[in-house]
Amino acid sequence: MNQQQRAERMNIGIFAHVDAGKTTTTEHILYESGRIRALGSVDSGTAVTDSMEVERQRGISVRAALASFSWRGVQVNLVDTPGHVDFLSEVERSLRVMDCAVLILSAVEGVQAQSEMIWNALRKLGIPTLIFVNKMDRTGADPEAVLAQARTYLSGDIIPVQQPLGREQDYRGAADLWSVESDTAARTELLETLAERDESLLELYMAGGETDLLYWKKYMQTAAAAGRLFPLVYGVAAKGIGITELLDAMIDYFPRAGGDAEQPVSGIVYNIQRDKSMGRMAFVRLYEGTIRNRDTVTNYSQATEAKVTQIRKVEGGRTEDVGALEAGDIAVVYGLSGVRIGDVLGRPDAVPQEAKLAVPLLTVRVFWDADMDDHKVIGALQELADEDPQLGAEWLPEERELHIKVMGPIQLEVLDSVLQSRYGLKVTFGQPSVIYKETPRAAGEGYVAYLMPKPCWAILRFHIEPGPPGSGLVYESVVRSSDLLPQYQNETARRVPEALQQGLYGWEVTDLKVTLVEGNHHVWHTHPLDFAVATPMGLMDGLNRIGTRLLEPVLAVRIVVPEENAGRVMNDLVQMRGSFEPPVLQGERMIIEGRLPLATSLDYPVTLSSYTKGRSTFASAFAGYEPCPPDVTAERTRRGVNPLDQAKYILSVRKALQS
Repeated sequence: MNQQQRAERMNIGIFAHVDAGKTTTTEHILYESGRIRALGSVDSGTAVTDSMEVERQRGISVRAALASFSWRGVQVNLVDTPGHVDFLSEVERSLRVMDCAVLILSAVEGVQAQSEMIWNALRKLGIPTLIFVNKMDRTGADPEAVLAQARTYLSGDIIPVQQPLGREQDYRGAADLWSVESDTAARTELLETLAERDESLLELYMAGGETDLLYWKKYMQTAAAAGRLFPLVYGVAAKGIGITELLDAMIDYFPRAGGDAEQPVSGIVYNIQRDKSMGRMAFVRLYEGTIRNRDTVTNYSQATEAKVTQIRKVEGGRTEDVGALEAGDIAVVYGLSGVRIGDVLGRPDAVPQEAKLAVPLLTVRVFWDADMDDHKVIGALQELADEDPQLGAEWLPEERELHIKVMGPIQLEVLDSVLQSRYGLKVTFGQPSVIYKETPRAAGEGYVAYLMPKPCWAILRFHIEPGPPGSGLVYESVVRSSDLLPQYQNETARRVPEALQQGLYGWEVTDLKVTLVEGNHHVWHTHPLDFAVATPMGLMDGLNRIGTRLLEPVLAVRIVVPEENAGRVMNDLVQMRGSFEPPVLQGERMIIEGRLPLATSLDYPVTLSSYTKGRSTFASAFAGYEPCPPDVTAERTRRGVNPLDQAKYILSVRKALQS
């Protein structure tokens, strides 16, 4: 019986672009399944999964929330993720621990830029996905157009398994195409779509005769569970229409969570929150093994051990002690002091890769009153950075400045609210500035002979060459261990990423390959920390010789405006150094897709909304870093002493290492 319970378990993520209705859908799922007795709502701030004060106030989800329910004998963990692009890091972390996903599209807005981004991540990870077209009762709902968009922008293997009944305000639900009572033409279209994708089904279809719908549905279920086909269903979450059918579709088309509870522990911490009375809450997805109260668990990522004090199921603001966490399940584990997001518990073997979506593109300085305790503010933001590592809270003691990285302005408003409500701190934020990067202009070498003042001895020669866009940093050594001992090579390798955090213009250097081609140490005079001093000097020497070019973040944008505003929008895009495809007319609206530098378009969504009187949508997604035009410059004040000033740098670093 216990094994059967483990087999019948699913972990499902609910994903969508902002305002598509994720939290409302989740709320109705919990209600229909009998998990909650009364419906909450996003607008009134009573949704179960919007438990933070700021979520209730703003009517948006800013944090992934976990809820559990049972349907047709299957135990389901459901994660409701934020839809706003500013909280993409929460979506990214949730993706990693899901076995299957429901992607919600609005029947009015259709496929948005963020829908595509999430879809691509789901496909990269091979996560079986079901499409739920919501808001079918709205004016302007166009299921045929949404299906065409979904097949164009997402996948040609998206297949409706229902037929909508009625349009817009007259929408009254959807008919199951697997039912013998369903519309013959629509059912024939479904069967033909499947036959096109499988030789044996094609032969069966061409032979004619009696159609065994159960056989065809079984094929669809197997293909959907394997992530090859993607069923599509319809509904109106706000009215509870189509929710039961959505629940049934989850059970029909999604695979059950795997994992063996008898194997050694293998799991990951995908989220960290705080409980006023219990302290740090580590949300853990377990892939293998079992964790029980009072077990000692190995933190593989930090090479430490910690004793579990309690394991609880959490739902909004409510928690329930469950005593154990088994393979295939998700729960909150208490007692893992110092644990961070992304830490692997036990063995890493069963933990899947992650899909990188969130790239903070803005840096912001934090200000507070002189009479406020610096340590309180720094501590609070570093604690929040534990919960969202993308924040990258950085305290610069010499300049007495605190900087954070953010995705956008909504995130700043949320941070402001959390700092006040949780810590009682009132801060202000400076103007967000774009995070640029640098990349080498050409290939070349950097050299350093760190021989003075004694005792020290470290000689390094690096070959530096540009890498493909988006490749980051690739490092290797071709130096023999007889010339440079492994311990010194390891110290050099460890310091290379640190040294490249600030290039010639003060920005991180990326998209390059660094190869250590020469290295020497002295039998008596060398200390491993000599290479901590030498590595930045050698790399900066190389960058200074070959030069770097500035890279800026670029957004992929989709703008929908009334037809009469299209001319101005295209002119605006040109003025902002943007590029765009030929506009597409859809009804009375014009759809314009293109690419825009973030630096020139920070305030554009507000401007656009203003002159279209709110009748426009501006959806954007990070599209990568691209070289800036020659006339664009951006320099950041360097933190600490520049390694190019070797004498001053050596003194400052040796002093820091000694202290």
